[in-house]
Amino acid sequence: MNATEIIKMSVAERIEAMEAIWDSLMIADAKIESPDWHHDVLAERRRRLLDPSAEFVSLADLKIGNKLLRGKRWATSTESY
Repeated sequence: MNATEIIKMSVAERIEAMEAIWDSLMIADAKIESPDWHHDVLAERRRRLLDPSAEFVSLADLKIGNKLLRGKRWATSTESY
C-alpha cells in the first residue's frame, strides 16, 4: 500500500487501518524506542509541573480561551500586542 492508495480511502477507513497497525504492534510486543528529544520534552514538562510558581488553567477556561482566539488574526512581529 502506498500514499496514493491511502489518500483514496475514506477517513473512517484510514483510521481503521491505523488502529489495525497499532493493534499489530501491541500483539507483536514491539519495543518502540522514544527519540532523545521526546525524553527532553517530558523532562521539561515535569520540571514545569513541579515549579511552585506554576499556574494551571482548567479545561473549561482553556476551551473558552480557544473560542475567543478563533477567527482573530495573530499579530506579526512588527505589530504591538
